[in-house]
Amino acid sequence: MLPMTDADVTPAGQEPAAQRCGLVAIVGRPNVGKSTLLNALVGQKVSITSSKAQTTRHRITGIRTTGVAQFVFVDTPGFQTRHAAALNRTLNKTVHSVLADVDVVLFVVEAGRFGLDDAKVLSLMPSGEYAKPVFLIANKLDAVHRRAELAPWLKGMQDRHAFAEFVPLSAKKDADVQRLLGIVEPYLPTQPWFYEEDALTDRSDRFLASEIIREKLFRLMGDELPYTSTVVIDKYEEEGGLRRIAASIVVERDAHKGMVIGGNGERLKRIGSEARQELEKLMDAKVFLEIWVKVRSGWADDEEHLRSYGYE
Repeated sequence: MLPMTDADVTPAGQEPAAQRCGLVAIVGRPNVGKSTLLNALVGQKVSITSSKAQTTRHRITGIRTTGVAQFVFVDTPGFQTRHAAALNRTLNKTVHSVLADVDVVLFVVEAGRFGLDDAKVLSLMPSGEYAKPVFLIANKLDAVHRRAELAPWLKGMQDRHAFAEFVPLSAKKDADVQRLLGIVEPYLPTQPWFYEEDALTDRSDRFLASEIIREKLFRLMGDELPYTSTVVIDKYEEEGGLRRIAASIVVERDAHKGMVIGGNGERLKRIGSEARQELEKLMDAKVFLEIWVKVRSGWADDEEHLRSYGYE
């Protein structure tokens, strides 16, 4: 039985408001702020962020329940057009599969900008009998200095696609995020919720641990980070208020291993320290974390390795 919300309490003789629930895809080219938007919509961090493109590599589900509506957001990898390895083909398949399943699509671009990579993502939108409501989310509005220039840009975007809604916003502003939730809600199907009222994500703590470590790897290495790097959880054990986690950072070359470890192991120590601190906050538990760096030549272009590392 689903939990009762304040919206279900109605005067005698009146029917409670029907629940709404639907899948909402967040799509766009790499580095337009999709993961930041997802975390803001959910109200808590469920997807990693960094300034480096292609941070998100998995289909991340975040859940927000407010009033009678439950939003099930799906953050996707940025659609990749510049690399042809099996890793990128797998990521792009994820984008395609998400678009086939959802009720609403949030197409995220940078406000005032639209390039070839954006156009390639827009071309993926289902059409005809498979068409879904597509919202144009003009993100990073706070970075636009001349707001008057947005009007002709928005007109040009309407000529490109019959968007159901135009929503200029900054994912960093709560008022903008709340406004977006209100605009999306009427588009959700009337049906029972998929998850409990307090659910935030369908991902396990084990998965979130790998993502947090990978985020610190991205942030601390910046442009030095080899594109073909990933994180695998080798052990995850719960002992009361303690979490014992062993993880491997997987790279393709010995030279990459040295870069991740850093001089005297300082970079790897910092990755581990920052990841442990964030995991302790996220899990509200003491975390004992071990991280190793392993070389697996050619893993990013090997379908079997990709499956073993959890890529969909």
